[in-house]
Amino acid sequence: MDSISDLLVRIKNAQAAGRATTEAPFSNLKWSVAQLLVREKFLERVERKGTKPKEKIEIILKYQQGEPAISGLKRISRPSQRIYLGSDRLKSVKQGYGLAIISTSQGLMTGQAARQKKIGGEIICEIW
Repeated sequence: MDSISDLLVRIKNAQAAGRATTEAPFSNLKWSVAQLLVREKFLERVERKGTKPKEKIEIILKYQQGEPAISGLKRISRPSQRIYLGSDRLKSVKQGYGLAIISTSQGLMTGQAARQKKIGGEIICEIW
């Protein structure tokens, strides 16, 4: 299983179980994805815990009136099948209520930000 799928499944399972926090092994890509989810208000906050060989990301989950802030997610680009899209082919997720995470030459950003900057890239996942 790839690391981004692992992070997304950990978040989804923790929210389904009603937990307040979850942890994932640290990597720079997972850290960037988690920070992007905090900026877009899908997670409460994220923190780095531990020292180098056993560093972890602690994820504080967000709930709205008892319901998880993330109601669904879908991994698009996988290690076995990479999906790249130009800025003109990036579509909104769930009619603007969702979020697409795109890996571009300027770093990770939302699909909306990539369309505004007119840059394409690898579409990592969709979250709603």
